[in-house]
Amino acid sequence: MIVIDSLTKRFGSRKVLDCVSFTARDGRVTGFVGPKGAGKSTTLRIALGLVRPDSGRALFDGQPFVRLSSPMRTVGAVLNPRNAHPACNAKNHLLALAAVNGIDQRRANQVLEMVGLQSVADRSTGSFSLGMSQRLALAAALLGDPRNMVLDDSFDGLDPEGAKRVRGIWRSLASQGKAVLLSSRKIDELAEIADDLVIFAKGQILERTTVARFIGEHSRDSIYAVTPQPDQLKAALATAAGISITRLPPDENCPPDAARFRIQGAPLASTASILAQEGVVLYDFQQEEVSLEQAYKDIIHGRRGARQSDSEARL
Repeated sequence: MIVIDSLTKRFGSRKVLDCVSFTARDGRVTGFVGPKGAGKSTTLRIALGLVRPDSGRALFDGQPFVRLSSPMRTVGAVLNPRNAHPACNAKNHLLALAAVNGIDQRRANQVLEMVGLQSVADRSTGSFSLGMSQRLALAAALLGDPRNMVLDDSFDGLDPEGAKRVRGIWRSLASQGKAVLLSSRKIDELAEIADDLVIFAKGQILERTTVARFIGEHSRDSIYAVTPQPDQLKAALATAAGISITRLPPDENCPPDAARFRIQGAPLASTASILAQEGVVLYDFQQEEVSLEQAYKDIIHGRRGARQSDSEARL
């Protein structure tokens, strides 16, 4: 289990992490998602003892990384896929790591086969594409058969075949009761593989949820409405059973006197009829299918800088 507990970090006057806390549980893949510059890599580097936090701690099975007696058997990590010497071939790179960490040399062949690089084991790593380097880095992380995995943007450079293979590895690790923490900038990538989601921006946790809950809340058909009468719209629909109304952040296409809403759980025609009867003025009113990526962007842009609430803000 990986526990991130109240991490805070400043670089000069810039606060990079603000009391960040979450848990990547055993037997589950936890997706750590946020835009570039959100602080994901800093969080992972602190967890692995590469950066010292101003406050807070990170624990792997109850211990900080720097106190682990056998780090590669407890944590497998990929932060930079191009970390092998370019003149060294793939197998010798793994053999060297195994020797330094007291790992059976036969494990090198096993992990090369797992990631699909056995046919290029004798090639120099300097000739590897980014996707091949990603797979080699994953092989190195798997050498010690660790109980926890930490992977930073590990989809980068992977072709569809490579992505399918590594997703299978991550799911297999979780099925063995291991904790997998996987960061990405793209929520659609994580939704294919993760069990849990930690949504992150500007050094703060915006939402902790499960993939199933996030999909259930955000991937349904809904109605998009823009009105200069937000209070009247909410009042008109207040007594309708099963309707969820979410106020969206303003954007450049929204008139300055109007508010944007997403209405879920209501048919288009009957909702239009109710609003017309109540005389609610509408600048825009249309059916939409909310993608996971759009829902994620709404959370990032609409709630950036706000403290974590474990469910979407409802009006």
